[in-house]
Amino acid sequence: MRKNIINSIYASYDGHVFVPEGDVDLTPNQRYLIYIEPTQKEKKKKILQKISDRAMDLGISDLAKQHDHYLYGTEKQ
Repeated sequence: MRKNIINSIYASYDGHVFVPEGDVDLTPNQRYLIYIEPTQKEKKKKILQKISDRAMDLGISDLAKQHDHYLYGTEKQ
């Protein structure tokens, strides 16, 4: 269960350690409990990546312009 967060910082993970994105007011060699939560930017990247992973080339060059024709069978505009 998450307790009230007293302090928060932005940090990047370099594959080995978390690197703060600025000065921090923390005691060296002190043990801290860190909650990991992606920023909104990272969440958006993941959503866009999922969409991109599912995308496929249908070989239709005018799909965006004529989507009603391909979806509903209406005449091309």
